[in-house]
Amino acid sequence: MSNEPARRAPRQTYTADEVLRLAEELRTWGRWGPDDELGAANWTTPAMVSAAAGLARRGQIFSLAIPMDRTGPQSGRTARVNPQHVMFKHGGDMLADGEAGLRGMRSTDDAVYMPLQASTQWDALCHIFYDGKAYNDRGPESVTSAGAKHNSITSIKERAAGRGVLVDLPRLLDVPWLEPGDSIGAEDLERWTGHHGVTIGEGDFVLLRTGHLERRRAEGWGDYVAGAAPGLGLSGAEWLVRRRIAAVASDTWGLEVLPSECPDIGHPVHVVLMVNAGVRIGEIWDLEALSEDCAHDGVHEFFLVAQPLPITGAVGSPINPIAIK
Repeated sequence: MSNEPARRAPRQTYTADEVLRLAEELRTWGRWGPDDELGAANWTTPAMVSAAAGLARRGQIFSLAIPMDRTGPQSGRTARVNPQHVMFKHGGDMLADGEAGLRGMRSTDDAVYMPLQASTQWDALCHIFYDGKAYNDRGPESVTSAGAKHNSITSIKERAAGRGVLVDLPRLLDVPWLEPGDSIGAEDLERWTGHHGVTIGEGDFVLLRTGHLERRRAEGWGDYVAGAAPGLGLSGAEWLVRRRIAAVASDTWGLEVLPSECPDIGHPVHVVLMVNAGVRIGEIWDLEALSEDCAHDGVHEFFLVAQPLPITGAVGSPINPIAIK
C-alpha cells in the first residue's frame, strides 16, 4: 500500500432544492410499471444470480450479521431496543419435575421480541416517505396499522441474492476506520474501483465498510445509534444509482454520512435511494471478517445471499447476510 498521504475531495453540502433535483433525475417510478414494488431489485436478473453463484470458488462462508442479543447497539431511547430472548421452557423445568422430568422425551422452547430494524437488517421501500410519497408514488395510506400494503419487505423475499462487492475505503487509505462526518463520494468510489480493478455494475449488491461498527464495538456503542458517523454521501449515491446497483449496505446505523450533507432534509441519501431510485438500504452489517479475507486474497467480489424474513407487511427485516467466496 502506498505511503503517500491520503488526498480526498472535501466534504460537500447541498441545498434541499439540489437534493430534490437529483432525486427526480434518478427517479425510477413507473420504469417497471405502476404496480412495481421491486425497484432496483429488478436490475438483478436470474442470469446474474447464476453467474454470481460461480463466485463461490473456495466455499468460504462469512456471516455479516452482528449477534441478535441484548448486547447490541440499541440504546432504548427510541422504540428500537436490542433483541430480547426469553425461554418458555428450559432445563430447569425438567429438573423441577424431579425424576419424572428426566424420563422420556422433553422439549425446550423460546421466543424473541425485537424491533425489525434493531440489528443487521434491510429497510423496505415503504420505510421512507418524502413529501408524503414513497417509492413508485405510494402515499401514506399504503402503510396502515396492520402493516404495509405496498413496498413491504416481502417483495424481495426471493430477490436478495447476487454478486456482492466489498468497498473497503479505510484499507485503501491505510487507516483503521473513517471518522464520523467522513463522506464516501463519487471520487472515493472511482479511486477504490480503479485501484482494485473492480467493476461495480448492474444488479450488484455493494457493501461499504467504514470501520465504524468495529470501532464502536471496541470503544463502547456510545452514540452509534443516530450519532455522527462516516457514510455514503450524495455524490456516491448518485454514482451507485447510475450504475444500476440493486442495493447498498454498510456497517453503520444509517448508511449515510452524519452530520447530514443537507441539514434541511436530514437524511438525503435515503430520499434519493429509497424513495426515488428504489434502491434498498442495509444497515448494521458486520464486514470485518470479510474485509480481512478480501485484503488477504485480493478478491472483493463474492456470492451474497441476504434474504429477509417474509413478515407480511413489514417495513424492514432482520437478516443474517451470507457472503460466500
